[in-house]
Amino acid sequence: MRSFRIAAHVSSFVLAAVAALTGATAAQASDSAAATGYVALGDSYSSGVGAGSYDAGSGACKRSTKAYPALWAAAHSPSSFNFTACSGARTGDVMANQLGPLGAGTGLVSISIGGNDAGFADVMTTCVLYSESTCLNRVNEARAYVTSTLPSKLSDVYSAISTKAPAAHVVVLGYPRFYKLSGTCVAGLSENERSAINGAADLLNSTIKQNAATRGFTFGDVTSTFTGHEICSGASWLHSVNWADIGESYHPTAAGQSSGYLPVFASAA
Repeated sequence: MRSFRIAAHVSSFVLAAVAALTGATAAQASDSAAATGYVALGDSYSSGVGAGSYDAGSGACKRSTKAYPALWAAAHSPSSFNFTACSGARTGDVMANQLGPLGAGTGLVSISIGGNDAGFADVMTTCVLYSESTCLNRVNEARAYVTSTLPSKLSDVYSAISTKAPAAHVVVLGYPRFYKLSGTCVAGLSENERSAINGAADLLNSTIKQNAATRGFTFGDVTSTFTGHEICSGASWLHSVNWADIGESYHPTAAGQSSGYLPVFASAA
C-alpha cells in the first residue's frame, strides 16, 4: 500500500511538472508568435526621401512606397506594419512622435537616426555655398558633436525602444559615404572637402554601431552596398544637389533604397 502511495505521489509530481513545462512552452510560443509586427522608425533615410512615390497621407514626413521598410513589408507580410519614420527627424523627434506603435507584439524594429542631430544637412549646405576652409571647419564641428553629444541621445532612443518593445529584434541602419574620391565629378566640392565629408560619415557610422552594440541591437552597414554608387561614381544611387527639389539632395534614389538599403536590412532582419 505504501509503495502504491509513493508511486501515486511521484506520478502526480511528474504530471504536474510536465503540465507546468508544457504551459510555459505554450506561453513562450504564444508570446513569440504574437511578436511579429514590424515598426519602421527614423529619419529621411528610412522614410525614403529621394525615392519618390510618397504617400500623400504622410505629408512633410515623405514616406515612400519605395523606401526599404515599405519594400521589406510588402515582401514579407508582417502581422502589422507601422511606418513612422519622418523626414528631418532627430533623436528627440523619434522619442516624442514615433514610438507609439511599439509594444509587446512588435517583433522587428528598424531605425536610422543621428545624421540630423549632427547637422549634416547644414554641413552640406555650408560646403556647397562657402569656401573650403569654412566647409572643413563645419565638418569638424559635426565630428565634435558626434563624439561628445550624440552617444547619450542615441542611448536614450535605444533604451526607449527596448522598454516599449522588449521582444523586438532591432536593426539600426547606418549612412552611406557620399562621394567616390577621384571620381567623375569635375566641378563642385574639392577632393579635400569630399574626403572630409566621407570621414565624418564613417565617424557617425562607427559611433552609431558602437552604441547599438551596447544595447544588443544589430547594426546594418550600408557603406559596402553603396561602394561604386556614390556621388561622382558615374552610377550614383545618391542625389547630388537637386535644385528642383532641394530636400532630395544627398539622399538615396529609389535604386539606393532597393539595392543599397534593402539587402542590408533584409540580411540583418
